[in-house]
Amino acid sequence: MLEENLKKIITELSNGNNLGEKITLVGASKTMSVEVINRAVKLGLKVVAENKVQEFREKTELIDKSASQHFIGHLQTNKVKYLVGKVDLIHSVDSVKLAQEIDKTAKKLSTVQNVLIEINVGGELSKSGFDFDNVKNAVSEISKTCANVKIKGLMAMLPKSEDNEYLTALCKKTRALYDEFKALYSDFEYLSMGMSNDYKITVQNGSNMVRLGTTIFGERNYGENKNGNI
Repeated sequence: MLEENLKKIITELSNGNNLGEKITLVGASKTMSVEVINRAVKLGLKVVAENKVQEFREKTELIDKSASQHFIGHLQTNKVKYLVGKVDLIHSVDSVKLAQEIDKTAKKLSTVQNVLIEINVGGELSKSGFDFDNVKNAVSEISKTCANVKIKGLMAMLPKSEDNEYLTALCKKTRALYDEFKALYSDFEYLSMGMSNDYKITVQNGSNMVRLGTTIFGERNYGENKNGNI
């Protein structure tokens, strides 16, 4: 199943997005065992990502070194120290305060941490991230004051909706914002937008990085832990 899933999605994404850009496939490996993750890497998955800091810490040293490791979950400032210098990309920078903490930690380690700025595209109270109207000032402030943070693009999570026209409009709005930033900041490279339930819409509307879990690994069993034990 894993081999079949990966082969199918890698082939599908190989055509690029609607703009002809290469799409980076990120395997959202939440609850998956190290053995399953490493098997996926051997089968061609080049990027794996965790949602929870504790799970990342338990797995990171055991993951195949050929894979790039990202962090895609909500991040609290007091847990920044466990990620900086250890992950290639933090997708979920949702406040200037968090960026400043990442910068401070990176400075202590004499490193530069790559990040994405999270946008709350649907204006949902249940989700974190910058609003469209305040993100420009935030990106400007982070770029000017956080020398050890490199902003590589934007991250977004679409709201759950059956209205494809609405979702398409949000994708296009987010892509337009990304393009605006890309013209101003040379490091902008990624628009991380799209998960298993909506990646087709995002890819058709400018996303060049998707975070897929179920599509790759199958349905998760939340009654089991990452080692497969009840």
